[in-house]
Amino acid sequence: MKYNLIAIGDVVVDAFIKLSVGEVTTDPATKEMTLCMPFADKIPYESLKVVPAVGNASNVAVGLARLGFKTAMLAAVGKDYYGQQILDQYEKEGVGTELVKINEDLPTNYHFVLNYGPERTILVKHEDFKYHSVEAVDDVPWVYFSSIGEHAVAMHDELADHLEAHPDIKMGFNPGTFQMKLGAERLKRIYARTHVLFVNREEAQHILGVQDRDLKDEFAGLHKLGPKIVVITDGPAAAYASDGEGQWVATPYPDPKPPISRTGAGDAFSTGFMAALMSGLTVKEALQWGPIESMAVVQAIGAQTNLLTKPQLLEYLEKAPEGYKVAPLE
Repeated sequence: MKYNLIAIGDVVVDAFIKLSVGEVTTDPATKEMTLCMPFADKIPYESLKVVPAVGNASNVAVGLARLGFKTAMLAAVGKDYYGQQILDQYEKEGVGTELVKINEDLPTNYHFVLNYGPERTILVKHEDFKYHSVEAVDDVPWVYFSSIGEHAVAMHDELADHLEAHPDIKMGFNPGTFQMKLGAERLKRIYARTHVLFVNREEAQHILGVQDRDLKDEFAGLHKLGPKIVVITDGPAAAYASDGEGQWVATPYPDPKPPISRTGAGDAFSTGFMAALMSGLTVKEALQWGPIESMAVVQAIGAQTNLLTKPQLLEYLEKAPEGYKVAPLE
């Protein structure tokens, strides 16, 4: 096979703006947090960093390439300066670009990431791109599917058709914001062909339409949709995984320093977990790899800045403190 994995999803250029002014408020009823800044004023910011070729699927494609896998992107860019930046970045990282469609009449996706403390608020806009046919994926062993714009509804059906016609392909699926809005019923063919599903606690409850926080019920409900393996992350608190028979919990890998930015932590976790599975390791072992990638990424601005090489990841694993472990979920 030419590639071990093809990642499918939108790719963007992120402009990280580190704010020095702001206030975070929490609604006592909904627990929803709001970032507040002065209106109709000039607001100083601390720094700006522009990072090309990011996005949920793209971060995983780059992360797996750094770990030694042969990856490619099925995505789209505009025929502009930023689109070329993305293609150049993929060439630098060793990610295949023949399935990145260049749209001559549209600008490349450009997002603004407002960093305040370790958290972020992202201003997003997905262009109405045209993409290469999903049939170009052919018989690749793995695909990774994640966030894509509202205009690409038909791609979900095309991908489901392709996966049903090629049952040996395994898919990692991390539903993005728009895909969550489509609902589980609309995406039932995608869930049915998902090998490993990546969601956080809130997303798991949204998919299932429940409000309780019983993990075992959430695992059961998500497995019922079709995924063979379900991974549920809970931010910096813990991560959980189930293969339908066993369920495990992983403690976070200790941060060497306070996190700088949590942008990309979830994609980094998916990268480590997918790499372990693609290396033939067990779900329990994969749950050890994921948090290491997340720990590294939050130590820098940019979702790809600190993605690890395989020797680096294995060194962290070898030197893991005694408290870092994966245990059965009680």
